[in-house]
Amino acid sequence: MAELLINYAPYETRVALVEEGQLVEFYVERPKERGVVGNIYKGRVVRVLPGMKAAFVEVGLSRTAFLYGGDFLPILEGEELFSENDLSPARALCEVLREGQEILVQVIKEPVGSKGARLSTNITLPGHYLVYLPYMSHIGISRKIKDETERERLKKIVEENRPPGTGWIVRTAAQGARAEEIKPEMDFLLSLWEEISARAEKVRAPALVYEEPEASLRAVRDLLTREVSSVVIDDRREYEKILEFLSRAAPHLKGCVRLHEGPRDLFETYGLEVDPRRLLSPRVWLKSGGFIVIEPCEAFTAIDVNTGRYVGKRDLEETVFRTNLEAAREIAYQLRLRNIGGLIVIDFIDMEDPGHREEVYQTLKEALRRDRAKTAVKSISDFGLLEMTRERRRESLYEVFQETCPCCGGEGRLKSRRTICYEIFRRLERMGPHLRNKVVEIRLHPEIAEFLAEEMDFLGEIEAAYGFQLVASPNNDLALWEYKFFIRNHS
Repeated sequence: MAELLINYAPYETRVALVEEGQLVEFYVERPKERGVVGNIYKGRVVRVLPGMKAAFVEVGLSRTAFLYGGDFLPILEGEELFSENDLSPARALCEVLREGQEILVQVIKEPVGSKGARLSTNITLPGHYLVYLPYMSHIGISRKIKDETERERLKKIVEENRPPGTGWIVRTAAQGARAEEIKPEMDFLLSLWEEISARAEKVRAPALVYEEPEASLRAVRDLLTREVSSVVIDDRREYEKILEFLSRAAPHLKGCVRLHEGPRDLFETYGLEVDPRRLLSPRVWLKSGGFIVIEPCEAFTAIDVNTGRYVGKRDLEETVFRTNLEAAREIAYQLRLRNIGGLIVIDFIDMEDPGHREEVYQTLKEALRRDRAKTAVKSISDFGLLEMTRERRRESLYEVFQETCPCCGGEGRLKSRRTICYEIFRRLERMGPHLRNKVVEIRLHPEIAEFLAEEMDFLGEIEAAYGFQLVASPNNDLALWEYKFFIRNHS
């Protein structure tokens, strides 16, 4: 069984999902850096791009948000303008939207870098068991519910209780739930949509109409499945908020929630270590002695598999195969733990046997089944490369805990010391004609000063050619690549 631990502080909420003593999912929310996914806005169209089948929409965020044609439902002000067979969503967007128009939109992807938030007009209101689709009319069942009898039972419950013409998705957590457990949440979501609709009518764009609940409530809503035996939270006010939320949405689950009031930190009590440096270490060792290296890039995340200290007991192919199998399971775990989304490229160690490649591929797919995020996995190529995607909705732990290095601009590499040294030489040569009979003091990092001392022959030639005297002044306050010139006359 699993436990959901919520550590609350006014400046930061930490949520940990623990399965059999192992941390498998970890989320952090800070009030000053709170995400916007799930928020509903009344936005104003500022530009329609027919060539891209998209539109820019002002919703009140720091950057204009983006609405792709594929995320546009041809519905405005609650009215369906076209049937599904009349127009594709992309074509409908270009023919229906116009600049200055007000539309109700929901954020489906956080802003990343220079990109604004991604929007959809297909509003969804998630609950614990159900997702309400105000603009749809069909009933969908989570694909993770495999049993056909159970799928039909759940569909019948929703069909018998929903208002005519409303759309619903039954979530995985509803598996085994009774009608009397599902119906209260359906009523709650319908009431919530009425409140949102009423507010949307009153405000002028751009305006926030509905804000996603804070981390503690989202955790209970999204993570409290039948595999989770208890929710433990260490703040009384948040504890009461959770109980109030469950009273309206799922009263029968209130007994799962416990308040931690001990003197020790909640995570410390459960033996959880969440040091960001260790949590996000690029190198992850495998039990066999092999290791994987995880490197997030701008366009994708690269993962490299290595045998490391593992030499195996038989032949090389068997060693490689065993390492790749272990790596596949660990990679699935790390993607979930670090919340890595987008395109992921895995460089497995080359395997000659096609059967081995297939087994590693199937092992990865099986390990990913425990992940709530949607994934798509391609087969391993002859070169040992596997491409996959993982749904990216909220920020990864990299984005929460790290920021771009001001020294290297996020590249992870700096100029070499010798390059900096020779860069100084060229600066001196360009300045040379103006330096005759001058004293040039250069303040620089001590390590670069040492390199300059090793290059005294070249420095002497430059000084002699231009008739100046160079004085190097090591300064620990300067970064490795920083140096400053100060020029004065000979005394």
